[in-house]
Parts: sequence; structure tokens; C-alpha cells
Amino acid sequence: MTNSKIIYLDNNATTKVDEKVLEEMLPYFSQNYGNPSSIYEFGGRNSNAIKEAREKIKDFFNASSSKEIIFTASGSESANTAIRGILSADPSKNHLITTKVEHPCVLNLHKQLEKEGFNVTYIGVNSAGEINPDEIYDAVTDKTALVSCMYANNETGTIFPVEEIAQKVKSKNKQTKVFVDAVQAAGKVKLDVKNTEIDMMGISGHKFHAPKGIGALYVKSSTLISPLVIGGHQENGKRAGTENVPFIVGIAEAAQIAKDALPQEETYVKRLRDKLETGILSKIYNARLNSSSRNRVPNTTNIGFEYVEGELILLNMDEYGICASSGSACTSGSLDPSHVLKAMGIPFTALHGSIRFSLSRYTTEEEIDYTIEKMPQIIEKLTKISPFQKELTELKRRKGLI
Repeated sequence: MTNSKIIYLDNNATTKVDEKVLEEMLPYFSQNYGNPSSIYEFGGRNSNAIKEAREKIKDFFNASSSKEIIFTASGSESANTAIRGILSADPSKNHLITTKVEHPCVLNLHKQLEKEGFNVTYIGVNSAGEINPDEIYDAVTDKTALVSCMYANNETGTIFPVEEIAQKVKSKNKQTKVFVDAVQAAGKVKLDVKNTEIDMMGISGHKFHAPKGIGALYVKSSTLISPLVIGGHQENGKRAGTENVPFIVGIAEAAQIAKDALPQEETYVKRLRDKLETGILSKIYNARLNSSSRNRVPNTTNIGFEYVEGELILLNMDEYGICASSGSACTSGSLDPSHVLKAMGIPFTALHGSIRFSLSRYTTEEEIDYTIEKMPQIIEKLTKISPFQKELTELKRRKGLI
């Protein structure tokens, strides 16, 4: 990057740690550093800090009891703990249901479970990235151990009707458990597991201004799971290992702040997202909206730039200090396009040129204006060197530009 200005629009990848969160964490690194399992008062301070943090996360989920909260190291560990935990606790059932657009921590785990002998049904989505709960209902059998689905898609922001899905699953088979990956929903929409049929829900702190390396898993008190990490008594025997006190304190503080900031997400952040989306689509003729669902988290948009390579777009954006993510997996060493966009049936012309922009409450109006100004310059430059000049000309003609 040659530009000293940083315009960070990749908050679905990770977020900055809130200064208040860091302030709350610091004493637990060098002052209150005792082991919370110790019997003496110096360790007991940390045990109390964990209890307070667990109460805050309970409130974040609107769970019934703090005993339903397990602290983990990440969203991926939360998902693995939930899914493998259910299968280990009840090995009599061998059928699983998930969707084609899940995060790799869920999707790749199911692919691994297929290798281990489980039967998996993968449910598709429509062109807006939306799922039909009836398709999940139809797939449930008496052998279905678990249904796993995300709350909000990490690439498009599309929100799934998870409460309705859970209700339909239970109406078909009361024994089937439901796990919801709420990593991209946490801090953007209200989480409320109370009075729902959802059995488990996982989150990751670094998606809502807590540090990396801390997550949490809600497990309904009536749901039995086996621990993924076996060892000591920590987390009510559900996750062994000395507790990461500073980070537990951090995610709890971040959750409390995020809960209070939800109105800001629905107004300020959403307005900036819509401004960015409208600005790009109105100024760039070969731009198309991929995340077209009306039911999206307020911070996310996914825009495809036809006949342009996503990796080149990101490299040129970086020259202007603009940080975002490609809808194509080529940036991680694969030439395959996003499995999410493929499942949505996004045209091949836009698959490799899709960019995800994800904002936060720290995003400013000036940053959005700057991005709207620079993106047309970047795309115009890249369309000039695109090998698809004939197709671009035809696209201009169809839009009445020539």
C-alpha cells in the first residue's frame, strides 16, 4: 500500500478493539493475573470477573441462565463444540442438515463428518441468498441429529429466519437439535434465544470490537453436549483449560457496548452502507448488487464488477488505502469463486469481480465519500485492460450508454 490513509471497510473480517474494552482488559494482564481456579483471594478476584462476564454474555443472548454460556477461543471453536458435542452425546443418529452458504467452520466440518460416515443434506438458497425454511423442514427425518445454519451470511449479510427454522425443525422432530452460527449477526442485530427452539448459538468477539481469540457458545440448559476440549473442570466441564480472563472480560464489555449501540447500527451504519451502495451502483456501469435481500445486517453489501478480476480490484483499492474483501476465493490461493455467490447463481461475469464492503460504527461519512470517489477510477482503469472488451461494449449498449 502506498497511501497513508486507511479506509477500513472489512469489518466482517475483523474489527478494531474498542478503547473501553481494552481499558477493561488491561488490569487482568499485569495486576489481577491470578488463576481463577485458585482458592486464595487473589485468584478469586478473577473468578468473580468471569462470573460477571458470563452474566453480561447471558444478557447479550437474552438467555435464561449464565450456566448456559461457555467461553471458547473463537467462532470456529464454538461451532465445532456445538456440532461435535451433540454428535458425541447422542451417537444414535447419523443425519445432519446445513446450508450451502455456511462459513467454512461449519461447512468444512460437515464435509469432514461425511468422511466419518455421517449423512449430510445441504440446503440451497435463492438468487438473493435467502433460504426457504420449508426446505429444511422437508429434509428432517427421524435420524436427523442436528440442523446447523447461520444467522447472517458473512459475504452478503443476508439474514436467515433462524427462529422460524428452529420452530419448523422441532415441529417435525422434537429430538433434533438446532445450532445457529451468529458470528456475523452479533453486534448488528439483537440476539434473543429466550422463548425460541434454538438449542445452541455461537459468537466471536473480534467481529464486534473485542479482541481476536475469544468466543462464546450458548447451550440451552436442556441440551446435553460432550466437551470438545477435555481436561479440567472449567466452564462447567464443557471446555477444559485455564480461563483467558482478560479476553473474557473483553468480550463481555464489547457485548454490553454492542447491545447499547444497536440503534446506531440500524440508523447511522445502515445509512452509510446504503450511501456507499447507491454511490457505486450509480457511478459504475458494470457494477451489480449481489446482496439484494432486503433482510440484511445493516453494515454489509456485496457488489460485483462484471468482467474485472477481484484480486486486481483489491490491489488497486489498496493503493488508495481502501480495505475490503473479494467475493472470490482467489485471494486465498484458489481460483474457485465464492461458494456463497455460486450457490446464489451469481452470473459468471461477476463472480470473480465481487467485493464485500462491511462497515462499523467507527466508519465515517468522509470515508464513504472517499470510497465512492475512488472506486469509479479504479474500475475504469481495470476495465480498460480487461480481456473482455467486446462484452463490456455490449454491456454499455444494453444500458444505453452508447
